[in-house]
Amino acid sequence: MKLILSLALLISFNLVKSQEHISSFNAITLTYKFHPKFFLYGETQLRGIEEYSYPDYYEIKGGLGYNLTKNHKPFIGIGRYVTYRDQRLNREELRIWLQDVIDFRKGIVKFENRFRAEKSYFYDPKKDAKSERMRYRYRLNVTVPLNSKKVEPGTVFANAFDEMFVVSPNKPTFARNRVYGGMGYQIDKYFGILCGYLWQREFEAKGNRNLHFVYFALNINIDDSGSEKKTYHFPGLD
Repeated sequence: MKLILSLALLISFNLVKSQEHISSFNAITLTYKFHPKFFLYGETQLRGIEEYSYPDYYEIKGGLGYNLTKNHKPFIGIGRYVTYRDQRLNREELRIWLQDVIDFRKGIVKFENRFRAEKSYFYDPKKDAKSERMRYRYRLNVTVPLNSKKVEPGTVFANAFDEMFVVSPNKPTFARNRVYGGMGYQIDKYFGILCGYLWQREFEAKGNRNLHFVYFALNINIDDSGSEKKTYHFPGLD
């Protein structure tokens, strides 16, 4: 826990020193496994973009996943996403997505490949205008338990990923890149926490933009599947 807090303080200090804006990224997730094959997932987020203490973005989303095999998990989801600017409603979004997660292990290291296709429906209240977008995402996520061979109660782990975003019909097509690094702790069979730093690069026709997020998350796992082998789901920053 002290290591996680030290990491967050170090990141904050370096960003202030370099005069970059610090953004906040906070999340609560819930994974409910009600069957050996099926699980429900829900998440809420609150972000402060370029102003840490003032939240100007939130999202609520959820969906249904299926454990096709031990290492293959298709998922369908839906969510509502709302952005504010200058303390006024700027944009509303309804998003539907399909994703496929394929993971494998090399020793104690877990590699997760996530492919996602999203369809978004936007509404701009200022212009009273509607628009649509298709977006495709790929994320390579790596997790390493530090004091055990797998993530279980009492485990401290390191987590890092790189994610790419491609959009249509917007320009430029390659729209975003995310790089994340952080630490997590599985407290018990229900609760886990994550903390880390996310660098996000936005590629726009009018000019590129860098965002620096300090990330905190509480993950809740409930397993009522009756399976003897418990797994602990920590979806990470999304």
